[in-house]
Amino acid sequence: MKVFYQISWGRGFSWARGCGVSVRVAALFLGWSGGGARAEWPQWRGPERTGEVKGAPWPGDLAKLEAAWEVPLGPSYSGPIISKRLVFTTESVDKRLERVHAVDRATGKSVWTAEWEGHQGVPFFAARNGDWIRSTPAWDGKDLFVAGMRDVLVSLDGATGKENWRVDFVAQFKKPAPGFGFVCSPLLDGEFIYVQAGAALCKLEKASGKVVWRALEEKGAAMDSAFSSPFLTTVNGQRQLLVQTREKLCGVDPSTGTVLWSQVIKAFRGMNIQTPVIQGNRIFTTAYQGLSQGWDLSTSAGSPGVALAWEEKAEGYMSTPVVVGGKVFLHLRNKKFTCLDLATGKEAWTTERKFGEYWSLVNQGDKLLALDQNGSLYLIQADSAAFKLLAEKKISESETWAHVAVDGDFIAIRALDKLLAFRWR
Repeated sequence: MKVFYQISWGRGFSWARGCGVSVRVAALFLGWSGGGARAEWPQWRGPERTGEVKGAPWPGDLAKLEAAWEVPLGPSYSGPIISKRLVFTTESVDKRLERVHAVDRATGKSVWTAEWEGHQGVPFFAARNGDWIRSTPAWDGKDLFVAGMRDVLVSLDGATGKENWRVDFVAQFKKPAPGFGFVCSPLLDGEFIYVQAGAALCKLEKASGKVVWRALEEKGAAMDSAFSSPFLTTVNGQRQLLVQTREKLCGVDPSTGTVLWSQVIKAFRGMNIQTPVIQGNRIFTTAYQGLSQGWDLSTSAGSPGVALAWEEKAEGYMSTPVVVGGKVFLHLRNKKFTCLDLATGKEAWTTERKFGEYWSLVNQGDKLLALDQNGSLYLIQADSAAFKLLAEKKISESETWAHVAVDGDFIAIRALDKLLAFRWR
């Protein structure tokens, strides 16, 4: 297989040589100063991985949400990543390639692209929803970390798209490629990166890709994929990774990989998809053909573990909720939207209206922004008394499965056939 990278500065200089990734950098590179720049929406569910958007309060409607630019692309489920100058996104091409794009945040013009061979099909019962790249990349202000479908993790230089390193988990650990592909979105923490890949939870050195430890190791099977993404929390001074495997909710010591505790979570065929959310020491989780549950993480020093606080029949599926004012706002498998009390599990309200199959949710203060799979954007008051839809706006004729990304008045949305940018004026 012949692949290459090529870098171009203006009209007068070009350099190319063989390697494992192809890169094209436009003349816009000269105007970019992203090395070390603080990322604004750097990973799955935002800066704190909670879905919370910082900054000025949002308006009470969507009337002044204006389209800024759009870039036609092949399909992807990856959520966009926003830096001060760039927006990163992925696409699958011709059932053969996976491609990463860096575009200028102000104009939508291409800055660089990188690609590699990496297509993988999915099980027949999931084929209607496509077999394209799924994981949302992570960005540290210098490098971009991208997961490819065939269980590979690639580090790219954010300025040029040049490949720094790659880890092929299938080759390295002799595990079959997961049936639904690499779904987990990477978590960055200092000099390290955490992913569910290679039939385990893995900690890697960010600079080199070296695997430091593997935990929660499973046999691995061709039909398996870890759908959820890890979350880092601190309770009673103890840092731990909250990890939801196909069958269990677990706490893992990030330093050593020691499993501190684990709890079986009922889910049909391992469809434990949503990322657990936590407030204080209360963890919320929900699963396909399971229940919504509140678990209390032990606050006693030296006594890690969880205890069931409550369970509620509300059945989530793929959508990770947001927690505002002690209330869980959750899109359900039946396409309705509900509000649960995090303390008691009691249902505050559930809509009669049905929406699309999937929502990505973020909040700013007491307002929620929900991107529906059907291409609609909803602005909702985070009210525990009743469902209050403030505004709705159709923003895409094609489906929008990827997680919405927001920085101040700038919103990036990845539809199946394009990358869209909006500004809230």
